[in-house]
Amino acid sequence: MSAHAEPIVEASGVHAWYGSSHVLHGIDLRIARGETVGLLGRNGMGKSTLIRTLLGHVAQRSGRIRVLGRDLSRGRPHQLARLGVAYVPEGRGVFPNLTVRENLVMAARAPSGGGGWALERTLATFPRLVERLGHLGAQLSGGEQQMLAIGRALMTNPALIILDEATEGLAPLVVAEIWRVIESIRGDGIATLIVDRDHRKVAAHSDRLVVLQKGQVVLAGESAALRNSETLTTHLGL
Repeated sequence: MSAHAEPIVEASGVHAWYGSSHVLHGIDLRIARGETVGLLGRNGMGKSTLIRTLLGHVAQRSGRIRVLGRDLSRGRPHQLARLGVAYVPEGRGVFPNLTVRENLVMAARAPSGGGGWALERTLATFPRLVERLGHLGAQLSGGEQQMLAIGRALMTNPALIILDEATEGLAPLVVAEIWRVIESIRGDGIATLIVDRDHRKVAAHSDRLVVLQKGQVVLAGESAALRNSETLTTHLGL
């Protein structure tokens, strides 16, 4: 996907603080329509803070953030959601007292041009959830909860989906299934921002990589060019 396509997110000079702690230092980030961007960096380098800042969860922030052409530098999370930004947080965030079906349909939104992700397609993508439709979110395994979280995000038919550590703590077979779904999302033309510790998988399933170190972008470029570079492994401390 060309980075010259219409931008979903354009962020420039983004700073963020937690109290007196200055976490992000002038970050620039662009995600084009249909583009998959991998966000990499060691623990504590600002990846999740950047996501939370883009989504409007971090109150102490500065810089410019535009989403689908709208200035949301001071935007709130519900505004991002209404514009078609879906978020699968680290820790999954399913509603424990709602059933699988209720978790899925509560956020459903019809696609603008037909097709898209409805309940039938979502369940076909995650067949394990079919048998669990009447179970509460709290009754699911970690892998099932992650499938539910991704399925719920897809049913909003987003322009952009953000996946924060989508495979963390899951069994290898479930991890393989999650990456298969991520590739399906990519093929569907949904823009995606991926954070995951497996940098090789991220590189294999993304168009571009952005690497953070101490709250700054220290490396950015096409995944194909960076995936085997010594510079990438140096910045990731591998």
